[in-house]
Amino acid sequence: MSARAGIVVTGTEVLTGRVRDANGPWLADRLLELGVDLAHITICGDRRDDLEAQLRFMASQGVDLVITSGGLGPTADDLTVEMVARFCGRALQLDEELEGRIQAIVTSLLQRFPDIDPEALRAGSRKQALVPDGATVLEPAGTAPGVVVTAGDGPTVVVLPGPPGELQAMWPDAVETDAFKRAVAARTSYHQHTLRLFGIPESEIAETLRVAARELDGFGELEITTCLRRAEVEVVVRHEPDAQTAWTALLDLISVRHERTLFSTDGSTIDEQVAALLRGRTLALAESCTGGLLAARMTDRAGASDYFAGGVVSYSNDAKSELLGVDPAVIERHGAVSEQTAEAMAAGALERFGADTAVSITGIAGPGGGTPSKPVGTVCFCIRLADGPSVVRDVQLPGDRAAIRDRSTTVALHLLRRVLISREG
Repeated sequence: MSARAGIVVTGTEVLTGRVRDANGPWLADRLLELGVDLAHITICGDRRDDLEAQLRFMASQGVDLVITSGGLGPTADDLTVEMVARFCGRALQLDEELEGRIQAIVTSLLQRFPDIDPEALRAGSRKQALVPDGATVLEPAGTAPGVVVTAGDGPTVVVLPGPPGELQAMWPDAVETDAFKRAVAARTSYHQHTLRLFGIPESEIAETLRVAARELDGFGELEITTCLRRAEVEVVVRHEPDAQTAWTALLDLISVRHERTLFSTDGSTIDEQVAALLRGRTLALAESCTGGLLAARMTDRAGASDYFAGGVVSYSNDAKSELLGVDPAVIERHGAVSEQTAEAMAAGALERFGADTAVSITGIAGPGGGTPSKPVGTVCFCIRLADGPSVVRDVQLPGDRAAIRDRSTTVALHLLRRVLISREG
């Protein structure tokens, strides 16, 4: 069995949802890369009893390594080092040299914030320089040092800061400590694959996995998770090297059963695939109900300026006419949410930006505005190429307002992908 780890994310602000946890998923990926099996991720507030309970829970699960994030600051509610020292049976000792290095870092703050109390800074530096006896100190990436502590027969604990930039900068030093290496000595290597499908419910892939469980040798050696994400089904398969044959057989089965809906076997996203297909082209967008969400997705990737010309958020009917040249008579006759209006919007975007590729979206995101003939969730799309015919679709999307808007961007990207692939073929 591989070395096992647990992650304890601390902070009342994370527990209550005011701050999104970015550290747990990042650390999970790093552990996977190292071949360490992640058993649990927990979140607890800034309370001594709760933090101690999480550490004891991890120990009860037999993990070899516990990684904590957060609670290393100079204030009274920064309790992680204190509680880890207690858990590991180590006394806290003042590291005077470390205190001096921390004080040198925080002294620079006095130049930017002259009203800060110097005594308060010194007290904070002293608190952060208290480290468990025998611990390995990780040099600060901000002002807070981390530590790696062993706990006798219990797990080794790696204590990292809460700010993601500081945690990520400190991680390589943590991995290189002797205590960390001893804790994960039993690690193995894992292979991980991500498949993505569009246009099927999660229940269909579940049935395929039931077939695989009956028919494929070694299927039980594969660790498989499925998730519905942004209107796509994501299948993640993890296995040790000796299960490669089972993985290959599963991939073949999924490829045959879901040939029309399987669009990614290498983990690439629809956004990445569309960006690659747009090389040498110029894209313009015309959005209504999505309010610029598609433009945001198209410009998330570095290098988007190579193919993205711009977009228009034409939310009102007047904006559709004035900014995109949509004939008001088309809107009057067919409605703002119609294939005809979507086609006119795409034509207007193509002309306005001098592009050769255009996408338009117009729909009813709700919760109001629906009619019996066009209920909430009705969304119309148009893909228009300067060198080819338009492709127009209307679909009925489920969910609340946020889900409909988000799923609309995914549908638009898949329509665009299909059109561009057909042009290449």
